[in-house]
Amino acid sequence: MGPGIEKVEALDEGHFIRVEWEDGRESRYPCVWLRDNCQCPLCFLPSAAARRLLFEDLDVDIVVKEVAVADRKKISITWPDEHASEYEAEWLKKRCFSEEARAEMQADLFLPECQYWGSDLQLPKIPFEEVMYNDESAYKWLCALKKVGIVLLTGAATRQGELIKLGHRIGFLRLTFYGPTWQVQDKADANNVAYTNGKLCFHTDYPVLHHPPGVQFLHCIKQTAAGGESEVVDGFHVSNKLKKQNPEAYQILSSTAVDYTDVGMDYCDFAVHCKQRIIDIDSRGQAVRINYNNATRDTVFDIPVEKVRPFYAALKEFNDLLNSPEHKFTYKLKPGDIVTFDNWRLLHGRQSYPSGSEVTRHLEGAYADWDVVMSRLRLLRKRVLKRD
Repeated sequence: MGPGIEKVEALDEGHFIRVEWEDGRESRYPCVWLRDNCQCPLCFLPSAAARRLLFEDLDVDIVVKEVAVADRKKISITWPDEHASEYEAEWLKKRCFSEEARAEMQADLFLPECQYWGSDLQLPKIPFEEVMYNDESAYKWLCALKKVGIVLLTGAATRQGELIKLGHRIGFLRLTFYGPTWQVQDKADANNVAYTNGKLCFHTDYPVLHHPPGVQFLHCIKQTAAGGESEVVDGFHVSNKLKKQNPEAYQILSSTAVDYTDVGMDYCDFAVHCKQRIIDIDSRGQAVRINYNNATRDTVFDIPVEKVRPFYAALKEFNDLLNSPEHKFTYKLKPGDIVTFDNWRLLHGRQSYPSGSEVTRHLEGAYADWDVVMSRLRLLRKRVLKRD
């Protein structure tokens, strides 16, 4: 049974509607918002779930003419121009403007719960085939990816193309200057430090793009016998540590625009330049994205000379925290493993490995945007949990 309406009345000379629910709670709705969100066929297109009402036709000072309850399950409103609107009780209740209701709706839409970790990470693992062909497993995968930031898919075929399939499973992959997918292996005249056999320090991929890829996939096709271990660290967890330990360093890294560059030839020729803050924060000062890649940090640095050394000191402290044994988790991919992780939150690295006369280590990589991943997650949740 959905929520029932006990009583409805106009307040503030008709600028607000107050709804009293059967459970004794109440909600207040501004009339301008109600008129803006009229669900009738003239104002709303159900097939697109989109508003038809033009903003220039909206009176921001509108007041209600008449309001009534219909069967305790909806309210009906007549506006001064005699336009009639109806609003279902359940629809209204979900959109209540109370702090509690707004927080509940935001949590339902964006799943902000975050499970922080360090070297104690219990790496979630799910068989690749289950994710591909079972909705419950795919939903479990994406929920863990959002909450923990990393999930290992096991048992994929050891050939190129498996990530293309995974991309189709969520929707589509992100095309970049390195192609729809890219091959991580030791290459002559490498156009990226990842395409060498050297150690890769902790980094996020592609901060040189204004909108870096949100999710990264790495499929192990061939693994070297010695070396080549993967390392990950929870950037949000470490950022919180830095904020407590050295608020000034946190402030510097979350406010200084750092120049990044990537120039070369791969899928096509490219010359990319961008400015990013190492720690992107929201209005509450909470980290929402890490943009740190020492390899592509530019020699150009567009800040006053006296601020350069304090920036380096702040970045050194952050980097030291990233590399602290208590924060980093080390594992070694096996052929057929696909590691999927949050590129806005996790920083990843790799230990060096010996070079050989032939390719000894081969990973295929791909990206996806969080918009695509979250879209699939919501659709799977609706299907699996049978929610409206």
